Amino acid sequence: MTRKLRQRLRQSGFTLVEMVTVIIILGILAVGVTSFIIFGTRIFLDSTSVDQVLSQSRFALERMTRDIRNAAPNSLRVKKDDTGGSWQCLEFVPIQAASNYLSMPVYPDVPANTGEAIVAPMAVNNSMMALIYPLVPADVYTNPDASTGKLFGLSAVSAPVGNITTYTFRRNVQFSEGSPRQRLFLVSEPISYCFVLAGSSVNLFYYSGYGINHPGQLPPSSMGSGVLMAQGITNDLVSDAPIRLEPATLVNNAIVMLTPEFEAAGQTFRYQQQVQVVNVP
Repeated sequence: MTRKLRQRLRQSGFTLVEMVTVIIILGILAVGVTSFIIFGTRIFLDSTSVDQVLSQSRFALERMTRDIRNAAPNSLRVKKDDTGGSWQCLEFVPIQAASNYLSMPVYPDVPANTGEAIVAPMAVNNSMMALIYPLVPADVYTNPDASTGKLFGLSAVSAPVGNITTYTFRRNVQFSEGSPRQRLFLVSEPISYCFVLAGSSVNLFYYSGYGINHPGQLPPSSMGSGVLMAQGITNDLVSDAPIRLEPATLVNNAIVMLTPEFEAAGQTFRYQQQVQVVNVP
């Protein structure tokens, strides 16, 4: 091999120092790029998690607010597990339709199995119950098949004749008190929103279809399978319960204060929502 060829081969290669230097530089660049990718991925995952919790919490609160505003007057009641702090429930009876009655078997009138009312703007059927002048929850959470009271089940609803609908009850009934404004509410069975402790956090469930004849408010375990509405709630159900009810008075409607606190990606955010029940007896 000639001297000139050896010099050319030596000039076309890399020295060990050069190779080590390049490896070090590439390693530094790789660490920087990897850290940037990991940091960006973490931000994306955290923001996605927060967005999911915000979306579900807003949906749950909006659904609760809409239902509470449509509650029958004086049907709201709140109960919590004061011993173990494992649940808190808000229960109420939703209004399906409303009207003004023209003639109903109201005391001191004799019991009857029919009554007449102005046609309701919403569809009415015999799966509903007729409610007149509820003043306390005991007027609502009672046996709809009794003969006296303020809530009775229907067996038939006639087709409107002019502007009048005839309601047929399951038996001869007598409403114990009439509404000063002759208001008639057509209601369904009660529903409940319950905050239930699950491990280290609290879940929000929706319950329905468990019947109305319960003078005492039922715990979640006695209401069947609930529908999961929201997760990741951090309220202490004993000292920081998310539901507070201010019952109706002679000058104010009932008010429900909702203060659930949610946690996502190490961040907490609390709602403070006031819902007023607009319906009156």
